[in-house]
Parts: sequence; C-alpha cells; structure tokens
Amino acid sequence: MSIVRWSPVRDMLNMQADMNRLFGTMFDRDSYETSLGRGDWNPVVDITETADEYQVTAELPGLNKDDVKISYEGGVVTIRGEKKQEKEDKNRNYHRVERSFGMFERSFRLPTQIDVNKIEAKFKDGILGLRLPKSEEARPKEIPIKIS
Repeated sequence: MSIVRWSPVRDMLNMQADMNRLFGTMFDRDSYETSLGRGDWNPVVDITETADEYQVTAELPGLNKDDVKISYEGGVVTIRGEKKQEKEDKNRNYHRVERSFGMFERSFRLPTQIDVNKIEAKFKDGILGLRLPKSEEARPKEIPIKIS
C-alpha cells in the first residue's frame, strides 16, 4: 500500500470539474428548445431541414396516437402527451422496474415561417413523424442580378 499525500487544492479542482460538467450539460441545450417533464421520461427527437420543409421525428415507445397532442403556434411546434403506467399487480414480485412513465412536453422554435395548412403528422410503431413545410416566403430563392 502506498501513501498518497492529501491535496485540498486537487480535491477542489476535481469538484469544480464535476460541477462544470453537471451545469454544462444542463444548460447546453439550444435556446429555442424547452422540455417539461413531470416524470423521468422525455422522448428523444430529431429535427432535420430541407430547402422546402422541416421534419421532426420523435420516439414515443409504448404510446398510441391518442396519447399524443401536437400544436404549432408562433413559430413553435409542441409535442405533449403521457406515457401511462400499467396497473401494479399485487400478485407479482417486481425484481426490476426500469421503464419510465409520466407526462411530457417538448417544444421547439423553428427559425422560419411554416405553412400551417400543410403540416402533416404520422404515427407508426411508436415513431411520430411531422412534416412542416416552409411558407413560400421562407424558401430560398435565386434572384438574378444584372451587371451594368
């Protein structure tokens, strides 16, 4: 066994690094995203963009389409719902419970205007897919410039 000299400065620096990691991940989200979870569960989401639209894909395992509500207002798309817990069976001994349940809400601000009349949502096998077409004004345009 070797003797290690105690260094209070090293311990403080290690604690500071731990706190930086904790708060760095907590505040590292984009400023246009908000999450509200009343449980330990929030669905994961991918957002992609093409020249014509945004696509939002959310993994919602264990939910059906009636458990999910989607809204779009003021440039923000919101997905909310609830993953309900099964009734506990008193005749069973639970050795491990890892699944999470509860209400969730995810909101994302999109940087361009959306054509709200053309928004589409599909739900299949626990995957929610949203297509949010950009308005005509928000789509990229090529404008020729005459040289004089």
